Amino acid sequence: MTSAKPRAGWTLALVSVALFMTTLDNLVVSTALPTIRADLGATIESLQWTVNAYTLGFAVLLLTGAALGDRFGRRRMFMVGVGVFTASSLAAALAPSVDALVAARAVQGLGAALVLPLTLTLLSEAFPPQRRGLALGVWAGVSGLGVALGPLVGGAVVEGISWHWIFGLNVPVGLALIPLAGARLTESFGPDRRLDLPGLGLAGLGLLGVVFGIIRGEALGWTSSTVVASIGAGLVLLAAFLAWERRAPAPMLPLHFFRSRGFSATNGVSFAMYFGVFGAIFLLAQYFQTGHGSSPLQAGLQTLPWTGMPMLVAPIAGALSDRIGARPLMATGLALQAVAIAWLGAVSEPATAYASLVVPLILGGTGMALVFAPSANAVVGSVAPEQVGKASGATNAIREVGGVLGVSVLASVFSAHGSYVSPQAFTDGLSAAMPVGAAVLAVGALAALLVPGRRAAAGAALAAAPEVAAREVALAA
Repeated sequence: MTSAKPRAGWTLALVSVALFMTTLDNLVVSTALPTIRADLGATIESLQWTVNAYTLGFAVLLLTGAALGDRFGRRRMFMVGVGVFTASSLAAALAPSVDALVAARAVQGLGAALVLPLTLTLLSEAFPPQRRGLALGVWAGVSGLGVALGPLVGGAVVEGISWHWIFGLNVPVGLALIPLAGARLTESFGPDRRLDLPGLGLAGLGLLGVVFGIIRGEALGWTSSTVVASIGAGLVLLAAFLAWERRAPAPMLPLHFFRSRGFSATNGVSFAMYFGVFGAIFLLAQYFQTGHGSSPLQAGLQTLPWTGMPMLVAPIAGALSDRIGARPLMATGLALQAVAIAWLGAVSEPATAYASLVVPLILGGTGMALVFAPSANAVVGSVAPEQVGKASGATNAIREVGGVLGVSVLASVFSAHGSYVSPQAFTDGLSAAMPVGAAVLAVGALAALLVPGRRAAAGAALAAAPEVAAREVALAA
């Protein structure tokens, strides 16, 4: 239910600013990790939590963020999410210890989880189906810009001012965004206004148990009672979550979504991409400083061939996905990323010339760009319009879980084979961890081949929402 016709231009502008701010914080901390480690005496586990606290909070509440918007108003909850994100960014900027920083990052993730699914819902409401692909291309391009500038902004701020200010920059942006959203966005509500609190608790505790066990596995031993109990309890809770969602009156993760081959395969692609990419960037951003001797700003610039490509390629990929479908773009994108990460793992040494890394960095960034917009388009096209919010929340949660596990697993492999003792020790760990990320990305490329082609996807959209999909089916014929 919508109270007035959404203003497309203002909606695109405001959700893009919010999206940029939240995606920037996914990677802005990456080039600051060595400085945070030295300043606060952080261990490799603490650094993992600095990244994973954000993505874990992000992943858990994403599943219910759309439902909160349906119940209390999408504009209202968008503003609340921006407010929470802004306040926790200030807390992170003022953090006096690693524990305080991790706690602030977790709350940041909760705020971002309210914002991100609602950006896609608000955007889908504001644009008709024939223009949605282009709008999603812009949405993906902005997301790519946040990814691109994250390491660069982080490096520049750390070197020029202090690592605390990588979070403080969000505060004035958030304070400006809230009143503009209240004045310019149109309020709307969804058909399902009930909240799935048992599901939220089971999913959150289950993911926390699995991630905690993986992070502590290398330090305590994979057969230690703490690690086994944590992972085991997490898996049991996640199984209970799935069982509950099958019979919940208002599930936050409707399992019937997964009956759609397009939805299931696209989520497999998203999980694999975030697993490989987040795990790789966590280590690569540190490699340029710890293993290569670069400054934080130099490290941000050196990652730009990777992180900058989505900004250039994602809008084109979004437009192409309307013409040729998501499957070829996503399969090619995952394959390019797998090649890139395997290549980087094979050649990265303390004495490796940076010029030797540029080509695989460009391949990896191009691969990411080919997945962003087509995957969003595939998810939106696989469900009915009134289900876009929950489908968006589910997809973003799954890919963030992939990012959490990617950082945790690759960091564990790194710890088993390397350390921060010397540049050579660091690159030893990096070389062992990167093939793991490449293997998961290769599996994701195979999963992309299961995504329905354009004709089949158009037919599925017609079945889900005939009045919306009729034109797309005609074009596909």
